[in-house]
Amino acid sequence: MKEGAEQELRTLWTKDKKWVLLSCAITLVFVIYGIWNMFHLTSTQWHDRAFKGLYKNYGSQARIILFAVLAYYILKTLLQKRWMKHGSRLKEGAILLSGITRKWHSPLAILAIGLIVLHIIGAFLYEFKLDFAHMSGLVAGVALLPVPIAGVFRYRRLDRRWHMRFGLIFAILFLIHAFL
Repeated sequence: MKEGAEQELRTLWTKDKKWVLLSCAITLVFVIYGIWNMFHLTSTQWHDRAFKGLYKNYGSQARIILFAVLAYYILKTLLQKRWMKHGSRLKEGAILLSGITRKWHSPLAILAIGLIVLHIIGAFLYEFKLDFAHMSGLVAGVALLPVPIAGVFRYRRLDRRWHMRFGLIFAILFLIHAFL
């Protein structure tokens, strides 16, 4: 790798590193607190309607955050394909939003993964059935596993677009689980 590219990579990592680490810390505290709360309920409360609402709320919050995470790829594709006129207000807005979503892509994705973990734990504690909703969620959860790993390789520019591919697979499975 050339010296300029290495310097650019180090600068990029340094800028984003503080937000990623802060997001990891906040997510870890949130997940530990959520798991602690779940396991300090009695097993009869795990099958209560209020508990079902709790773990579904984790999934709903993750869904909202994931839309912000996925917006980065949508905006990036719109700008790369040049589907907007040069100099238009729409393109200027897309460029501005693309910069914001690029900065917050990783921290928000880390937070969403933490909420998904709580959602999955809650679903298993409440009642796991072999129905479409549970199975599609389980498949989406399994598809999510390689996404952050490939994301780390993406920072090092060692992936071969695996982060994008696994992310797209997860996004499709997530949308199926969330809306069907």
